[in-house]
Amino acid sequence: MTAMPKLSADTPFLHPDVEAVNCSFGAYVEIGQGSRLQNTTFQDYAYCDRFADIANTTVGRFSNIAAMTRIGPTDHPFSHAAQHHFLYRSSYYWEDATDDPDFFVARAARRTVLGADCWIGHGAIIKPEVTLGAGAIVASGAVVTKDVGPFMIVAGCPATPLRARFSDTVIDRLMALAWWDWDHARLRAALSDFRSLQAEAFLERHGG
Repeated sequence: MTAMPKLSADTPFLHPDVEAVNCSFGAYVEIGQGSRLQNTTFQDYAYCDRFADIANTTVGRFSNIAAMTRIGPTDHPFSHAAQHHFLYRSSYYWEDATDDPDFFVARAARRTVLGADCWIGHGAIIKPEVTLGAGAIVASGAVVTKDVGPFMIVAGCPATPLRARFSDTVIDRLMALAWWDWDHARLRAALSDFRSLQAEAFLERHGG
């Protein structure tokens, strides 16, 4: 097995067969094999596993995206008489027809936002114009159609809240600490505490 190279602050690590159109990448970003990205920003330390399909999305720092997920999947114009590609990808079908630029502008404007350190489970779908709070968890196979609060666990189709990861007090303290905004050196200095301490003990040690 080939050793995984260290991630870089300067260049994202794109595995083979990644398609990325109009995307930007922060430091220490990894994109899994065969993933397809469009109009998407990956902030620092975010990653996705294999065959993720992500469009029109801001992926927050430290976001964890499992394989075969769809985030910000585009919709068809179902209020029209037809909902087929020929309405807006018209040049594919007629030499004298142009594509519909307004449709694509409106589609790209429907942004999905993933908060810092959220975790998207295998095969989950997150619809356009949905915002996930920091630390949220989306269970495998869930279909998220509404906003998810910070540190909330959701599951199902459509996804509904199961429980919060922590008490309101701990959530407020984590939000105030905002460790996900720390610089690289501070994260390294706290690595042993991230590994060994539960959330409340971590907050006590690091001033949250």
